[in-house]
Amino acid sequence: KWKRAYDGLLLDAGGTLLQLAKPVEETYLTIGVETTVADVKQGFRRAFSAPWPEHLRYQGDGKPFWKLVVSEATGCHNGDYFEEVYEYYAHGNAWDLPEGAYDTLLCLKDHGVKLAVVSNFDSRLRKLLKDLNVLHLFDAVIISSEIGFEKPDERIFRAALDGICVDAEKTVHVGDDVRADKEGANAVGIHCWLWGSDVKSFSHIKDGIL
Repeated sequence: KWKRAYDGLLLDAGGTLLQLAKPVEETYLTIGVETTVADVKQGFRRAFSAPWPEHLRYQGDGKPFWKLVVSEATGCHNGDYFEEVYEYYAHGNAWDLPEGAYDTLLCLKDHGVKLAVVSNFDSRLRKLLKDLNVLHLFDAVIISSEIGFEKPDERIFRAALDGICVDAEKTVHVGDDVRADKEGANAVGIHCWLWGSDVKSFSHIKDGIL
């Protein structure tokens, strides 16, 4: 009798399910700031690698953290500029789904696979998923800013398992970060495929599950 490999699929959002429609440095410069692409890239990396003093990077709308990111990346501390950047990324047209993502999710759902998003993100995520016409496909959406835990904390993965009612050993997680995604998922017994290395397309994900 045919049997699928997994009954549940967990997906990271930013960098996996959600891809930037254009490079972040291009957006920052287009909106209007005098700096260079190299400086934006360097500042962006610096902001994300710096320790964050709060329990969560993303609390509610996540603006305190994103203000740090934008100011580090651009050298600009203007509030109006920040709000324009923040608002730009609050809309679906700033993001793309990977090729074949929608069809794969629909196919998996039709085959009875339970689907969930598990993401370190702020309160904009549900709207983004709705804008991109995929929110309705998920049985659970677990967001760090709502639940109070960030990957790789085991509790965010356990919440996802509870949300889809599937055991860890029958669930696979796909994400792009070794520590947050792979180590976090593995710690609770969930297999993880790293996006961009273990799997490089949503057709690969489908083939690995069905």
